[in-house]
Amino acid sequence: MKIDVFTHFAPPKYRKALMEKADANSYMVLPLELTPAIKDIEARLSILDRYEGYKQVLTLAGPPLDAVVSQADGAELARLANEEMAGLVAKHTDRIVGAVATLPMHNMKAALQEVRRAIEQLGLKGVQIHTSVGGKPLDRKEFFPLYEMMSQYNLPILIHPMRRRSTPDYPDEDHSHYWIWQVLGWPYESSVAMLRLVFSGVFDDYPGLNFIIHHCGAMIPFFSERITGCYDYAEAVFKTKYRKPLRKDLTDYLKMFYVDTVIGFTPALMCGYAFFGADHILFATDMPHDNEGGERYIRDTIISVNGMDVPEPDKQKIFCDNARQLLQLPI
Repeated sequence: MKIDVFTHFAPPKYRKALMEKADANSYMVLPLELTPAIKDIEARLSILDRYEGYKQVLTLAGPPLDAVVSQADGAELARLANEEMAGLVAKHTDRIVGAVATLPMHNMKAALQEVRRAIEQLGLKGVQIHTSVGGKPLDRKEFFPLYEMMSQYNLPILIHPMRRRSTPDYPDEDHSHYWIWQVLGWPYESSVAMLRLVFSGVFDDYPGLNFIIHHCGAMIPFFSERITGCYDYAEAVFKTKYRKPLRKDLTDYLKMFYVDTVIGFTPALMCGYAFFGADHILFATDMPHDNEGGERYIRDTIISVNGMDVPEPDKQKIFCDNARQLLQLPI
């Protein structure tokens, strides 16, 4: 069995409502129109049927609600999306084994209410947020009530990267060129969010808290020695105290994150495996955001995981066991 924990879908009622409330011509909304499998469940299932033992957990396809609609509309759209996601799980439970909730993160009161409803009433298996909320970092104290609540439910927070085209790569430009804001900017934003969450002390405050990070932990595993070396240098030479409040070594906290296999390259997965270990990697494909309507990332990610030089029991953890346990899936 292979359980894909990070796939993107925009259910029809939600998608229609979003188009009415947001700028339908925005580059953030347009991807919801480009691939049948992102909005048509039958088109998606026809792809799933080609892969024996392959099952999905649904996450809402972007954009984040805080980036495109008001607080009130965000709360309404989140409720609609989560209800549709739960309905899809109930109808197609043999292939869609779970879904995670979307939240109006720019309205924390509504977000916390929706967490309770989505988990306790709809049976969703976690929540998805983004690496920033209206330009605010995730280590702001206003978001800590969400972390406390999710630690009590013992269900994960899936963090998807968020960086806009309007964020320039150089100060004298007014936007990012050549799609770099997404290609390289998104992994950068994930890496920044991870470090800032660690330094915020959130893992000490809520020991039961679990995050799943996209793209196999982004820059963190590859640059892990540079990260610790730079902080050693900064503290020794410049007398900084970034790590002083932490109860454990910085690397120990970074290894608390769970990561997924959305990277598509076996050597990169081996780097993630060396840092995070088999128990903290979950199979995911980013389906259907590829040039083959969703099938390329499924096929290539399966190949990349199968190509890892690790024991077969570790591959089973990555393909299904970790997802089963972390998301409390009834399969």
